[in-house]
Amino acid sequence: MHDHLPTPAPAPDPAAFERLLEARTSCRGFLPAAVPEATLGRILQAAQRTPSWNNVQPWQLIVTQPPATEKLRAALQAPQPEAAGFEIPPPSEYRGVYLDRRRACGFGLYASVGIARGDREASARQGAENFRLFGAPHVALVTSDALLGTYGVLDCGAYVNNFMLAAASHGVATIAQAALAQRSAFLRRWFRIPDDRLIVCGISFGYADPDHPANRFRTSRATVEETVRWVRE
Repeated sequence: MHDHLPTPAPAPDPAAFERLLEARTSCRGFLPAAVPEATLGRILQAAQRTPSWNNVQPWQLIVTQPPATEKLRAALQAPQPEAAGFEIPPPSEYRGVYLDRRRACGFGLYASVGIARGDREASARQGAENFRLFGAPHVALVTSDALLGTYGVLDCGAYVNNFMLAAASHGVATIAQAALAQRSAFLRRWFRIPDDRLIVCGISFGYADPDHPANRFRTSRATVEETVRWVRE
């Protein structure tokens, strides 16, 4: 008699997963209402099933609740004593199709909130919304073990994706924010993050404001033909 029986595979339901992927978007305007703790617990429990290299599960989260989020929001908008800087090197350059996609995303977002192309002042104000957390009642700061290097960060990326999908399944909106990692020195001090952790990104989350114009913006996706090379022989 076996002590541990295999877990039966779930019934296939690709349509449900496809609807979830289609429903998830990056939210840039939140309502102030907090997410109930029971809902947040289910989101975190689901995201914890994320696979990782050798099952090391390198992610750790710091999650704010109101009013702690408001204190952080105010502090992020105040002048910073340290220069902005990532702990994980950002892209050194965008070229070719990657530059095209980046521009299309930026121009489309700015157009959705009425910012004319070339209006640098208005663009800067929109960019600063990252540090207002887009009005979200919560933010999750994701860190990784520094000694696990690139693959620890890669595992954290998978976790971030699953967190956002799990949130979407509960009607909770999210936006992953690398911009917050620019304030790594401030965040490290604010949350007393130890030196052996790398700040990967933040995830602002809550309930989407349906009337915010930025929430009507949608990015496009490349076709499968553009991203996959088949090898058959």
